[in-house]
Amino acid sequence: MKIDALTELPGVIASALVGPDGLPIEASGDGGDVLAAELTALRTVLDRLGRRLGAGEVSRIALTSERVEVVAITSGEYVLGAALSRSSDTRHAQQTLAKLVLELGDLPRPDRA
Repeated sequence: MKIDALTELPGVIASALVGPDGLPIEASGDGGDVLAAELTALRTVLDRLGRRLGAGEVSRIALTSERVEVVAITSGEYVLGAALSRSSDTRHAQQTLAKLVLELGDLPRPDRA
């Protein structure tokens, strides 16, 4: 699995790779499928915000809640992300995401009409 490197990091409770159709290609951990669905929703909203502000495409997502830190990175139509327990250092997850996103080039790209 492409996300194995994420699941092995300290503090990671869920990880997901989401495809162009918004469905998880891979998901792991407690809440992996939920993370995949919500990353899709976040990407949609943030892409719209970026367009309206003239800021371009969203490439990274990071958010903090009372209990969880979420970090994600995009590559084309794909989103790769991890949810970590709140007290975790997210630097290793961010570095791992950056490395893994380079491997997404071998995934099929959707046809654009």
